[in-house]
Amino acid sequence: GVLKGKIQTLTAEIWARKGLVVFQFIISIVLIASVLVIYKQMEFVQTKNLGYNKENILIIQRKGELWKQEKLESFLDRIKNVPGIQEASIIGHNLAGRNGGTYRIEWQGKDPLDKTEFERFPVYYDMIELLGIQLKAGRSFSKEYASDSSAIIFNETAIRFMKLEDPIGTTVKLWGKERRIIGVVRDFHFESFREPLKPLFIWLAPGYTWNVMVKVEAGKEQEAIARLQDIHGELNAGFPMDYRFQDEDYLSLYSAERRVSMLSKYFACLAILISCLGLFGLAAFTTERRTREIGIRKILGSGEFGIIRLLTGDFTRMVVMAILIALPLSYLVTRHWLNGFVYHIRLSIWFFAAAGLLALLIAWLTVGLHTWKAARINPVKCLKEE
Repeated sequence: GVLKGKIQTLTAEIWARKGLVVFQFIISIVLIASVLVIYKQMEFVQTKNLGYNKENILIIQRKGELWKQEKLESFLDRIKNVPGIQEASIIGHNLAGRNGGTYRIEWQGKDPLDKTEFERFPVYYDMIELLGIQLKAGRSFSKEYASDSSAIIFNETAIRFMKLEDPIGTTVKLWGKERRIIGVVRDFHFESFREPLKPLFIWLAPGYTWNVMVKVEAGKEQEAIARLQDIHGELNAGFPMDYRFQDEDYLSLYSAERRVSMLSKYFACLAILISCLGLFGLAAFTTERRTREIGIRKILGSGEFGIIRLLTGDFTRMVVMAILIALPLSYLVTRHWLNGFVYHIRLSIWFFAAAGLLALLIAWLTVGLHTWKAARINPVKCLKEE
């Protein structure tokens, strides 16, 4: 009865240890798959064509004397002649989130109860060209046309929303004043990929702009910034030049996702470490218990490879069980996270296969040392010890 009780206790202990190792590996696999998916989504966010060019664009805050139109014109003219500077203009937006909208746009056929907000982009000449925004129809603003002070440009989403078949030359009302559509730009992302594309309009309004944007040639940033600071200091004495890069503003849209990405890596490493320790302890416990069996098998002619296969088989089955439970769980967790984005990568089987294979490899490496040492043991010595 005592022996039976001991065997039951030992069996329960072994099952508890195995269950814990399986659970640890389930957590590890879910975290490994999550890290892979988050990494690929963040890569997608940083490399996908946004519809405008965010690279090498310097944003200078408009302040002091630069609020005077003649001083601003002088500043723009002078910096355009600086070597390494390709274009300069002003905008009342930072292209990193919503800055403000209005529903006070009227067009023929508009539902009088509609309160859909259109994002507004007040700009100056050359801004569309500086950002590399593509025109789908019509033209951009030009100093050659005096009438452009009452012109307006929409994006594709806005034109679709207004159901305008042939928009160029059509008149709309903005804040009660008539404006003629001169162009339609292709859609571009000014919000994070969590948000759908929104209708927007662009109009000439230098008085409503607060950012000077400067397109700098790649590799010439430092020299250009030094020269810009000199010109800014001459025209705007007493006001330091506050500047940042457009791609920094864009990345700030994903600060929460970047934190999640970093934390998930730490947690995945920690989970793998804990899993390995659990598996290592179980391997040590198992090989110690089976020393006599290993000795007998070796005397009966079992080779080292056969012993290793015998000892690792049990651990492999445990990790395979963890993989089978973890893969659907990983899919649900990562799909839920990706569904927070309107624009995201497609979930591939390879994310989950890679996580499972990595877990299996880690398990084999963890128990490998123990099983190899056990397989090389002198059978006479281990039987004597028993």
